Amino acid sequence: MDLHRVDLNLLVVFQHLFNAGRVSTAAAELGVTQPAVSNALTRLRKLFNDELFIRTSRGMLPTPLAQALAEPVAQALDALHGVLNRQVAFSPSTSTKAFQIAMTDIGEIHFLPKLMQALGTRAPGITVSTVRNTAINLGEEMTSGQVDLAVGHLPDLSSAFFQRRLFRQKYVCMFRPGHPLDKPRMSLSDFERAEHVVVVAAGTGHGQVDEFMARTGVHRNIRLRVPHFVALADILHTTNLIATVTEKFAQRSVQHFGLRYVEHPVSLPDIQINLFWHARYHREPASQWMRALLFELFSE
Repeated sequence: MDLHRVDLNLLVVFQHLFNAGRVSTAAAELGVTQPAVSNALTRLRKLFNDELFIRTSRGMLPTPLAQALAEPVAQALDALHGVLNRQVAFSPSTSTKAFQIAMTDIGEIHFLPKLMQALGTRAPGITVSTVRNTAINLGEEMTSGQVDLAVGHLPDLSSAFFQRRLFRQKYVCMFRPGHPLDKPRMSLSDFERAEHVVVVAAGTGHGQVDEFMARTGVHRNIRLRVPHFVALADILHTTNLIATVTEKFAQRSVQHFGLRYVEHPVSLPDIQINLFWHARYHREPASQWMRALLFELFSE
């Protein structure tokens, strides 16, 4: 296909249709009529000899060709936008930007206290909202800019995303002081006989550790399952239950709840915690500033 046949405005319509999934939404975002968007789609279909978007009850679903075009078109438009428009300098001390960051609840425990303390002194007008990466289509939300950054063990994010390692997570076994297993080392037989509390966290690094133990035949006498970490330290503090947790969470629980932990009797794989952002926002000043702050505070 010769580039001289391609109208740049058609690619802009294509990108909005891909992200929005509806002609009416794309038209509203572009400030044009729905017939204008439909006409542009007709021209796009003729240009690429493909339907590109199929109308369904869930909106306009992209064809395989449209999915293949989406990332290079977005990158090309983003690069062109950067050339044609000078980036406005980002001033954290005066900004009122609202960041949305995807992380787990254990991520909130580790990241948010230190992050919010730093923002309080460096960027008092900036606000942060968190969202669970398992509760949304994270890739689509980050592509559209609804979610700015994601933190965690997220191997499913595609090559359209940049990532940088923050640290590696080691897993340990935690319990209350004075527990019958409160000794320097815990044997596998002790671990299997003990009563466990398990945080059900499918789709996360913690969920993968649970799957690893099940796959390798490690037996656990599970007395309690909970969907989050928020009450875990309180539960361990008042019972004889034990839990498999990250060492960073255990260290915080020792500091605030006086709990104890030992090396895990199962040779569990470490989990790498990365910071992710979409290629569309790689050079966006606000994103660059927040990423730099997170690297400074948490990178090991």
